[in-house]
Amino acid sequence: MSEELERSDGKIVKMEVDYSSTVDQRLPECEKMAKEGKLQEAIESLLSLEKQTRTASDMVSTSRILVAVVQMCYEAKDWDALNENIMLLTKRRSQLKQAVAKMVQECYKYVDTVTDPPIKLRLIDTLRTVTAGKIYVEIERARLTKTLANIKEQSGEVKEAAAILQELQVETYGSMAKKEKVEFILEQMRLCIAVKDYVRTQIISKKINTKFFKEEGNEEAKLKYYNLMIHVDQHEGSYLSICKHYRAIYDTPCILEDSSKWQQALKSVVLYVILSPYDNEQSDLVHRISEDKKLEEIPKYKDLLKQFTTMELMRWAALVEDYGKELREGSPDSPATDVFASSEEGESRWKDLKNRVVEHNIRIMAKYYTRITMKRMAGLLDLSIDVKYVVKPLRVKIYIIFVTFTYSRYIHV
Repeated sequence: MSEELERSDGKIVKMEVDYSSTVDQRLPECEKMAKEGKLQEAIESLLSLEKQTRTASDMVSTSRILVAVVQMCYEAKDWDALNENIMLLTKRRSQLKQAVAKMVQECYKYVDTVTDPPIKLRLIDTLRTVTAGKIYVEIERARLTKTLANIKEQSGEVKEAAAILQELQVETYGSMAKKEKVEFILEQMRLCIAVKDYVRTQIISKKINTKFFKEEGNEEAKLKYYNLMIHVDQHEGSYLSICKHYRAIYDTPCILEDSSKWQQALKSVVLYVILSPYDNEQSDLVHRISEDKKLEEIPKYKDLLKQFTTMELMRWAALVEDYGKELREGSPDSPATDVFASSEEGESRWKDLKNRVVEHNIRIMAKYYTRITMKRMAGLLDLSIDVKYVVKPLRVKIYIIFVTFTYSRYIHV
């Protein structure tokens, strides 16, 4: 029973005549002609045979001819002929989809071997043109698009590279392996971050199901994904999300195998959960992180975390004296993270740490005081009595926390 084939117009056909013996005889003759410099004659001979094999729906023979034509053009380094014949063979009436796919797959191999940029770009453009809208060559088109994006990025056209790659909706490609889909999406995320399009990056990131990272062999993709997400959430200032991303990195086997790597990851987990504004989720996460036995190996960070779970007031000056150097500069045995680096972002996070200390102290005060003078309150918080010194969000938190924890209590000035 003959195999059912599909033509470019969508019609299902069956092979009527087997031209394999004719092709076996014609191909060596044409290849010899091409090597003797008679490329055009060889191509014309094969094209006349291709018409017969295509009309008879002989997919195997048609595929062999299409591949042979592009091979001869490539070996002769006749790039004009290669591009012209790719277009010609693809557009032929009732062309067999399987034959086109074989030809495109063969031509895709040539892209990486071409070193001349203009020739390479033209070949990519030709292949992307003939594969546009064709599901049966969607993988090849996606790979070509990724290659084109890389070329654009290397030449400094990052915006163009990002725009080109955004054309791909690889999550809908049924024939593409899940791992390759994720790699494409990660590349889309990376380029979006490169052009500072953080909103689109967030949207694209949702196309990846994080359960994929639990499968064996996906650790590299997992680390790349979470590092990209950290970059996005650092821009947004979403400390709790960053903490969760570092926890995911910390829980990766290849990270746990290297003490220096897991220690840095766990340090970042501790610092970002402390930097996160207080709420039920943050409080729960603090206590869960506190139970990690590996904190014993980074005692300074364990003690710092404990400060935020102890129902006692903290003095900012004492905290800076005890932990400042360790957090910002590190030590020979315990390198610092980049959380409080000497940068604008690092300084901003350091100020946020002070705010978290103040907020912690306010919560403690709300448990023990029914009334307090503003002067006494400012002294306990290590703040100036001048309300202008207290940032607006903090003033709001003072109000909310006192209302929440004290109900009928009030501050007496």
